[in-house]
Amino acid sequence: MPTEGKAWRHVVICTVNSWLPGEPRGFRAEEQKIHSSGDYKNPPPAGEHAGLWHYSKKISGESVIIPKEDYATVGHKIIAKLKELGHRVLAISVSATHSHWLVELPDSISSIRRIVGQCKTASSHAIREHLPGRVWGRYGGFKKVKDKAHHLNVYRYILNQKDAWFWSYKDEENEAKSESKEEGAEM
Repeated sequence: MPTEGKAWRHVVICTVNSWLPGEPRGFRAEEQKIHSSGDYKNPPPAGEHAGLWHYSKKISGESVIIPKEDYATVGHKIIAKLKELGHRVLAISVSATHSHWLVELPDSISSIRRIVGQCKTASSHAIREHLPGRVWGRYGGFKKVKDKAHHLNVYRYILNQKDAWFWSYKDEENEAKSESKEEGAEM
């Protein structure tokens, strides 16, 4: 159950230029002015918006790719910032071009955007030495978790991301148990 005034959210953020208009995996342009007939689960027909995609890449530039050795740093910074701001985190994954979170946030989109922005800033500053400049794209997805089944599906989905670093609240519990065992052994 979420805390009063909050809701569990599946947050997805992408790196700069990693999902452009015309994307072969499917896309929705700002304010739904144009979009493909499919999505990442059911891609649109090959080449449906190829011209738009090539034009988008030409004017936007290459995608920002987070180096694999920085995935954990990015993830730990996001977790630390969320906890510093007083939010419960159950799972997070970080890959080359995006990050997924299952987190309890205020039930206000403007508050969510501010919090997610602070996490983007903290994580990009942490890897500035390897990846200078802007890392994260402007927008993100903040889907509200509907029920218990949805909550479990999101949790599993995040922890099953391919080629990603991931963390769960269970990792933190295991670390705490391990530390208490070590302290007991020292006595």
